[in-house]
Amino acid sequence: MTVQQPSSDVPPRAVLDAFGVRGDPVPLAGGQGRSVLVGGWVFKPLDGAEEEADWAASLFEELAPSRGFRVPRPLRAADGRCVVDGWSAGEFVAGESGPAGRWADVLGAGRAFHAALRRQPRPGFLDRRTDAWAVADRVAWDEQSAEVVEDLAPTFQSLLDLKRAVPQDAAQLVHGDLTGNVLVAAGDVPTVIDFSPYWRPPLFAEAVVVADGLLWFDLPPGLLTRGSDHPHWPQMLLRALVFRLVAHSENAGPAGRAQPGEPERYARAAEVVARLLTGRQD
Repeated sequence: MTVQQPSSDVPPRAVLDAFGVRGDPVPLAGGQGRSVLVGGWVFKPLDGAEEEADWAASLFEELAPSRGFRVPRPLRAADGRCVVDGWSAGEFVAGESGPAGRWADVLGAGRAFHAALRRQPRPGFLDRRTDAWAVADRVAWDEQSAEVVEDLAPTFQSLLDLKRAVPQDAAQLVHGDLTGNVLVAAGDVPTVIDFSPYWRPPLFAEAVVVADGLLWFDLPPGLLTRGSDHPHWPQMLLRALVFRLVAHSENAGPAGRAQPGEPERYARAAEVVARLLTGRQD
């Protein structure tokens, strides 16, 4: 994590006292830019997602150590709560986030993390989530329909035209936003942070990382076909693009337009996936 300029969005003294933490809050870059470091612990405002935070803390406390990944240790208040007045806290872990130059670390840590989650039950709060990413996930998997902003609509329709049914018999608990949420430090096991839980096949979570590479990073040769030994890899990649596109549209705000340059990014990525699906070489 990287320190950024101070922000007024910091945990109140009563919250720090409840967790038994002392120190001056130092804002951290990454994520939505609202996390702060205090006394070696990262504090995050939850915006109402307290049930999910409590569940995630309990899950992380149960996960056995692994050679492929680690997770930050949650901090509980003196009375056992992991959420106090809308704030949660966890161990600060040093490291650089990917994926540039760390694609293998991101994908490898994701695979190890998902293997550890294989027998975890489906949490009920997934059905109650209504945020932009939850909507986008359901649209990607044909569980909900959506209209997207005008400048993303042609690409969205082109992706829908290529979509085919994919079985979800391998669905399990996965991290749906691994791309920037694996910290890598020399000599240490990669750390998975900011868990974004979904109930999908693990291959879909990997496809989201590759789709992010197509959209916003210089995807290394070979990663586009990383899952090509699986018959549904192209469809997973297509769904990953739908997921990102719909989430962007849902977050477009009152202006009702995508951010500058994003329609072109999505169009280029969709064309790459279309070629993969149809076997075209042009």
